[in-house]
Amino acid sequence: MNAENVALDRIDREILGILRTDARIGWSELGARVRLSPNAAADRVRRLVRTGVIRRFTVEVDQARLGRTLEAVIDVRIDPHGDGSARFRDGALQCEEVTWLAHVTGRTDFQVHASCNGTAGLNALLTRFRDEFGALETLTTVVLERPL
Repeated sequence: MNAENVALDRIDREILGILRTDARIGWSELGARVRLSPNAAADRVRRLVRTGVIRRFTVEVDQARLGRTLEAVIDVRIDPHGDGSARFRDGALQCEEVTWLAHVTGRTDFQVHASCNGTAGLNALLTRFRDEFGALETLTTVVLERPL
């Protein structure tokens, strides 16, 4: 990945911090919080988007409201032969319980964050990983608290 570094000043960093917690904030409120006019705040955000610092605006879904009260981080090892990586990646991305997935280095091949409907939902997901997507081994860590 070839990317140019973008210089950020204190105000840019403040704006990014605010947008991380509320990407729907209005220009007037954002400007007031960083001591700029609404137009200047909007211009800063547009520059951050244009330079690729901000890649997208997204929605964070409250998984518990959907009945998915158990969060887990799952390390997955796949068969190193054949198309195991693509098979697992493509399959896992189709699972509604998977909230993010990363191909990683180390002893395992993937790290998955999932929100499941209790232990039964987690068990069903792990079974799919093994039976449908070719996971050879999983190591699951249940999330107790996520302060950020």
